[in-house]
Amino acid sequence: DPYYRFNDLAFRWISLDNWTYSRTFKAPFDVSKWQKVNLVFEGIDTVAQILINNVSVGRTDNMFNRYSFDITNVIEEVSFIEVRFLSAISYAAEQSRSHKAYSVPPQCPPPVQKGECHVNFLRKEQCSFSWDWGPSFPTQGIWKDVRIEAYNLCHLIYFTLTPSYVKSAQQWSLEIESVFDVVSSKPFAGLVTVNIPKLQTQQTYTTELRPGEGRIVLLVNISKNATVETWWPSGHGNQTGYDMTTTFILGAGYKIEKYSKAYFRTVELVEELVPGSQGLSFYFRINGLPIFIKGSNWIPPDSFQDRGSSDTLKLILQSTVDANMNALRVWGGGVYEQDEFYDICDELGIMIWQDFMFACALYPTDQNYLESVRAEITHQVKRLKSHPCIILWSGNNENEAAIAGNWFSIPHAKMEVYLKDYVTLYVKNIQEVVLSEDKSRPYIASSPTNGQESVRKGWVSQNPYDTHYGDTHFYDYLSDCWNWTVYPKTRFASEYGFQSWPSFSTLEKVSSPEDWSYTSNFSLHRQHHAAGNEQMLHQAGLHFKLPQNVDPLKMFKDTIYLTQKVMQAQCIKTETEFYRRSRSEIINGEGHTMGALYWQLNDIWQAPSWASLEYGGKWKMLHYFARHFFAPLLPVGYEDNDVLYIYGVSDLHSDSELTLKVSLHQWSSMEPVCTLEKEGVTIKAGSAAPIYKEPINDLLKRCGNCTRQSCVVTFSLMGKGKLRSPDNYHFLSSLKDAVGLERAQLSATISQQGDLYVFVLQTTAVTPFVWLDVGSTPGRFDDNGFLMTEKRKAVVFYPWKPTSINKLKKSFSLTSLMDIY
Repeated sequence: DPYYRFNDLAFRWISLDNWTYSRTFKAPFDVSKWQKVNLVFEGIDTVAQILINNVSVGRTDNMFNRYSFDITNVIEEVSFIEVRFLSAISYAAEQSRSHKAYSVPPQCPPPVQKGECHVNFLRKEQCSFSWDWGPSFPTQGIWKDVRIEAYNLCHLIYFTLTPSYVKSAQQWSLEIESVFDVVSSKPFAGLVTVNIPKLQTQQTYTTELRPGEGRIVLLVNISKNATVETWWPSGHGNQTGYDMTTTFILGAGYKIEKYSKAYFRTVELVEELVPGSQGLSFYFRINGLPIFIKGSNWIPPDSFQDRGSSDTLKLILQSTVDANMNALRVWGGGVYEQDEFYDICDELGIMIWQDFMFACALYPTDQNYLESVRAEITHQVKRLKSHPCIILWSGNNENEAAIAGNWFSIPHAKMEVYLKDYVTLYVKNIQEVVLSEDKSRPYIASSPTNGQESVRKGWVSQNPYDTHYGDTHFYDYLSDCWNWTVYPKTRFASEYGFQSWPSFSTLEKVSSPEDWSYTSNFSLHRQHHAAGNEQMLHQAGLHFKLPQNVDPLKMFKDTIYLTQKVMQAQCIKTETEFYRRSRSEIINGEGHTMGALYWQLNDIWQAPSWASLEYGGKWKMLHYFARHFFAPLLPVGYEDNDVLYIYGVSDLHSDSELTLKVSLHQWSSMEPVCTLEKEGVTIKAGSAAPIYKEPINDLLKRCGNCTRQSCVVTFSLMGKGKLRSPDNYHFLSSLKDAVGLERAQLSATISQQGDLYVFVLQTTAVTPFVWLDVGSTPGRFDDNGFLMTEKRKAVVFYPWKPTSINKLKKSFSLTSLMDIY
């Protein structure tokens, strides 16, 4: 296992060698009967020469491109094929050396990442040379399908669908683009029939294809008699798609049938003046409705692409929706994901912010490089643009910020060259390709960016983190994460986060007993973020007592619990709730926050990282918290100048009449000290507004036996029918200062109900951060990491694979905050 212990270093020699893949194959057809025979690589990683029968048929140098080589004259009945790979590391170094005019930083990653250099000179998964959450495994090989295609008249290469809505005609139309390789020596006519039965739409077109690469673009108007159901993001409606058949009859009876799904939705990125504020808004309207973007950032789920199974993808993406998310940002240092990823996002209603694959670096702009990039962008946009889930193309991750903040210490006199390169790459090349290939969705050059304001400033603004424009990334590991005033009141938070360790059951698989301490060589080796382990303990120590156990294994497990289960989850809860409650207000010119995408969703290996899902998909406490803090209806509590405020936040499409329930609990008692019910609370659709305000001293006096240290506030919203929010809470003091907090007698009984398992918990005292763990048993609970204020609570376990009560009992453990002291 390359992930076992220190194998990422032990196996380093593999990526420094050149490797050749070869085989003999028999043609499954008579090669002499076809006008054209192509060898097609959907994905080759990365630098290779391809030979058939010892004749070179082509070279590759871009992992993200599709390559098609004409082998008509070299293929035989039995052929020998070789793919000769060059080490990506030595190739990248050579490219960097030969770029003599000026250096293109950064040269190498920080030493703590134990990575390789010059990745920016290679069109390859940038994080495969290491990242601050991942190992260095610069793979080489055939990472997608490879096949041989033979044809006489023509061959269909790309087939795409783009919906649009014409307001004046109140009608949907569908643009169908088909790209062919035409090998006929003269033009020929054809018929194309498009049939969408459920929309009572069938149309036939005559067309003509000319020799070379031919395009057929058809505009299909959807019948006005049909009711078109639009595609909606998760939580806002259905993901309706319509079965469609497109039949091409070309030349002398040559027939191609394409079965596809047509989706109808509109997307706008709204950047307009905001009343009461300088600057511009930055939010998405889907089908005319402003939508608050709730979600996270996606990285490759494995260093080895072929290990990312279909089941893993489904599991992680289902976990996204199960946590009330409606969006993911496919981050620019990984890969353009496989087709199935986008198919699943279409089906589940997960909106995708799609970065192009450039991250945290400057890039060369010589002719060969730009041509390769243009081919890559053309291919990827053509491949992906039919997916309704994709709502935005973004040029790169943090490269505008890298220039604006001069991350690479470039002398002022030389900056002009890099600015010019930036515009050449992301505007004159990438944007130009995107605009010609896809006019149906917005493009931004970078993230973070000031959007239209950056464009006005020549594409690089002075401060891409300006809260009055565009999106922001924000990280601060030293300030107190419970203090909401440290967070930017931004238009859109597209990256923010805190690190934690994965569960012991996840680490155990790739380590040995001598590794099981926070300060072991293994723990230091896996931490690729400078001072990361210290930062976690610092942040945890602000509000909790740090574990002091003399047993090293218990100490390690307690530290994992405190950094992951408690500190990370609580920090990101505080920050995300701040963004959600800032949706509808402007304070000192800042606000109207319309997006929260925390960093990051998933893990590439078993190591400390910012993820809420561990390698393999196990939910961290943060992911359970996300299920609450991204709920469609949520009360958010916070303090300002010793006054408690509660906001009502709603993503619902209609106004809600609700009852707000606010309770005060003593840590030492299971009965609430007092409960206030406020009826007739109206929360407007798609808004956030204050619904409760009381000075803390008045609240404590009103309730009698309470001090900040001895009590905790809980609150929830209830409406008619099943309408209710999750329970939420606000700590009145750090838990290390809490009075009356005692180690509860916690117990659980497990029973089976159909395919599900019910854990009934009982406690003798108010218990914070109750954590149910079933080790490596695949599955998730419906709630976890909660504050338990009732004597009894039932929690449901959803297994991902068949299990039994006995297996669950063996692997089950129950922890709460007081168990680690």
